[in-house]
Amino acid sequence: MKNVVRIEEANPSFTNRRSFLKLSGLTLVGTTLLLAGCSNDEEVDLMKKGNGNGHFPGPKGGVFDLGGNDLGVLTYAYALEQLEADFYTRVVNSSGFTTNFTAEDQQVLTDLYHHEVIHREFFQAALTAALPNPDRMLLPDLAFNYGSLNFSSRAQVLATAKALEDTGVAAYNGAGRLLTNPEYLLLAGKIVSVEARHASAIRSLINPNSKDFAGDDVVDPNTGLDVVKNPSEVLAIADGFITTEFTAMYLP
Repeated sequence: MKNVVRIEEANPSFTNRRSFLKLSGLTLVGTTLLLAGCSNDEEVDLMKKGNGNGHFPGPKGGVFDLGGNDLGVLTYAYALEQLEADFYTRVVNSSGFTTNFTAEDQQVLTDLYHHEVIHREFFQAALTAALPNPDRMLLPDLAFNYGSLNFSSRAQVLATAKALEDTGVAAYNGAGRLLTNPEYLLLAGKIVSVEARHASAIRSLINPNSKDFAGDDVVDPNTGLDVVKNPSEVLAIADGFITTEFTAMYLP
């Protein structure tokens, strides 16, 4: 920790970036209250009125399907958070993490690791509380394969992190319009702001002191809005990493 303090003292922009990311750690404070306002029966009724005509997550023909109502959308988000949490867990535990990454890299990537693990655990707990039959309907732990990705390579890790974070922002942007419960929409809005901070931080590590942090390549210059991707588009990208078979028959 002493090394981190010295860097912050010598580089005010690093301090600002750390503060910027620390805001993300507060994003889910109070979100456990989202489910507290409704009984389990009320949650089920809300979901049946939602997108997908009551198709809940769970096995369909022997293969897990993400579902199509609001809980299906949250299960889709849970799958993506499992991927991101697994990726950053491997990054911070790689053999070259303390030697091939700068102290600033290590601090930012460790922050992102903590955030994504929090997101993953939050979705697991929230879905367990909201699903009528979580033993059958909760998405299982997924398995991942990153192919030839060298987790000790700074360039490869940051490039993959950039792709994952940009995809995550586009995924939440696309998922928000599928939600019918305003409380879940609020939750998605909170988390997408965190993912956008992550994307900005990674871009700053790749190309410091540039305008890249603003992500001009993923913002429509005509609307000023971020890229939006449907679940089918996002899952086609994530499929390159996720080896556990599942379907998304009721998501666009």
